[in-house]
Amino acid sequence: MPGLFAGIDIGSTTTKVVVVSDAGVCGRAIGPTGANCRATARTLYDEVLSTCEGGEDDVVSVVTTGYGRRLVDFRTGIVSEITANARGAGFLAAASGPVRTIVDVGGQDSKAISLDDDGRITDFAMNDKCAAGTGRFLEVMARLLELDLDAIGEMALRAETPRTITSLCAVFAESEVIGLLSEGVPVPEIVAGIHISVAARVGALVRRIGLRTPVLFDGGAALNPGLRKAIERNLDVHLLVPDHPQFVPATGAALLAAHNPKTPD
Repeated sequence: MPGLFAGIDIGSTTTKVVVVSDAGVCGRAIGPTGANCRATARTLYDEVLSTCEGGEDDVVSVVTTGYGRRLVDFRTGIVSEITANARGAGFLAAASGPVRTIVDVGGQDSKAISLDDDGRITDFAMNDKCAAGTGRFLEVMARLLELDLDAIGEMALRAETPRTITSLCAVFAESEVIGLLSEGVPVPEIVAGIHISVAARVGALVRRIGLRTPVLFDGGAALNPGLRKAIERNLDVHLLVPDHPQFVPATGAALLAAHNPKTPD
């Protein structure tokens, strides 16, 4: 069907918009969700459409996903994050072959999704009760260490002897990090230990559903090379990371909008 199809992923930290046409992805945008996610979604949606050939009148369907998926008043349908992620992963990793496991580390939760040979969801597990094992945990630790969040991944790779962070609770882990600092432990070693701790929580999620390869790593945290390496070591696998890992669910929502323009609310 000719026209444009939009996917909007409103997460707790960031909102992502992807618009596709029969020629493929024609635009994408990302921004902080903020207090008014409805306004954020509209702003990003307009921004993407301004870069596409066509305009809002050419949009056939808008499918939303994520925490704020029901708050977009111009949507035509909604899908769960799990469904959108699976669809987007299959599309973005098509050149590498079918994906069997998806690891998604977002701002406020982490997910592990198992897929069958046809890309259908067979099981999933989520960590949405505790900040440990999420991007939020890395953000809190970076702030504690007075480091740029974008820089801690590379720093973790430089550590010669990562220090173990034993606390499973983010609050107690913060105290543990303060203790290591007071002992004079080099910051890169602490940072590496923090990444290993997150990877352990993520690895536990994957093992709950059963590890199957190939494994795709998405979400904003997939841009962190230190976390990627830590998860690869924990699971003893190579992770596939798409070019725009934070846009996987939004891409999936857009593809689902194109596949079924009448996606129900």
